[in-house]
Amino acid sequence: MVLGMAVVEQRNRGWKGKMAPAAARSAGAVGVGVAIFISVALTTYFICDRRSRKKNVSRKNGLVEAIGNTPLIRINSLSAATGCQILGKCEFLNPGGSVKDRVALQIIQEALESGQLRPGGIVTEGSAGSTAISIATVAPAYGCKTHVVIPDDAAIEKSQILEALGATVERVRPVSITHKDHFVNIARRRASEANEFALKQRNSQLNGKEDTAKINGDESDGHNYSSLFPSDCQGGYFADQFENLANFRAHYNGTGPEIWEQTNGKLDAFVAAAGTGGTVAGVSTFLQEKNPDIKCFLVDPPGSGLFNKVTRGVMYTKEEAEGRRLKNPFDTITEGIGINRITKNFAMAKLHGAFRGTDREAVEMARFLLKNDGLFLGSSSAMNCVGAVRVAQAIGPGHTIVTILCDSGMRHLSKFCNAEYLSGLGLTPTAAGLEFLGIE
Repeated sequence: MVLGMAVVEQRNRGWKGKMAPAAARSAGAVGVGVAIFISVALTTYFICDRRSRKKNVSRKNGLVEAIGNTPLIRINSLSAATGCQILGKCEFLNPGGSVKDRVALQIIQEALESGQLRPGGIVTEGSAGSTAISIATVAPAYGCKTHVVIPDDAAIEKSQILEALGATVERVRPVSITHKDHFVNIARRRASEANEFALKQRNSQLNGKEDTAKINGDESDGHNYSSLFPSDCQGGYFADQFENLANFRAHYNGTGPEIWEQTNGKLDAFVAAAGTGGTVAGVSTFLQEKNPDIKCFLVDPPGSGLFNKVTRGVMYTKEEAEGRRLKNPFDTITEGIGINRITKNFAMAKLHGAFRGTDREAVEMARFLLKNDGLFLGSSSAMNCVGAVRVAQAIGPGHTIVTILCDSGMRHLSKFCNAEYLSGLGLTPTAAGLEFLGIE
């Protein structure tokens, strides 16, 4: 374009014959300009083309491929306050909104591969919310349905999300895991009932419709099967996130390697809370295998016995004599973390120590991160960040510490992120900074 304008200008001035030296120099400058223009244009074209091709290569084939490979971000406020690089793995950016997407995907894939789950089957789970939401997100991609049993003290928006995702939801009262009606035990029964129902449905189709009415009236524990499961049900599969080692494998094969690659192997510590134990076990085991010098820690909420197990080898506190332990120890407002038994997943963890976190610390941390970093996090994520600061205080400045940002505050609006609810528990946040962790 520049060259064309120069030619037009020459003609308009009536230039003929050999150009004067000044004109020649001017034309030379124009030629250099044209060369630069063409060079820049070609370079830009190839860069854009390369970026376009790279985008095409990284395009995800459906929802399933969008799970994992979440960003690892520097939490600036905590890093500045501690003198460490505190990094958070943004698991809330998974399609289902939490770290449990990885677990749901691994569980469903392994169940389908083993034949324990069939397309058209129902995945059942007992969950405080996040795993159930992830299963309800992933299952339809494989032609399956979800049946969830959830304690009725979990945030109501979790049930609302599950129902919006098409899951069948049973809310039940919280009881001990040893009780037959604990939400996990009910979920296990539902899978067996779905298998029995599917078998009888298939038999009824062979024997005629008379048997169908009998099936629909069959109530093994007071429930009408036909009201629980669709008529085309292809059986059930109990996800069993606490004991199913697919949970561990999801993090050993996915989350751990991603953290290693995103830090170029340059990290000093990892810390996270545990519910099922899959995250802390899978990540700690992988990182320890890559570099035994990486220290891995647990942060544990009130009411959970894991802190005592890691630090003292027993599930009870120093103040409790064995056999006199409270049947209902003080619970925590955090959801999805803390437990009073050792799961198969947690048993795989490679831990160097543990820190106790409090509800107030989690609440204050959540508000601090929202105000200073724009991070709107859920209760377990906030507790993990409390743990990251505790680790930084223990090992000193100059280290790199990684934790998990499990989910956002979006599914904690009625409780952990509700001012009225917190006020009723005496947990209204008041801190101006990190003084609640001893940092002025």
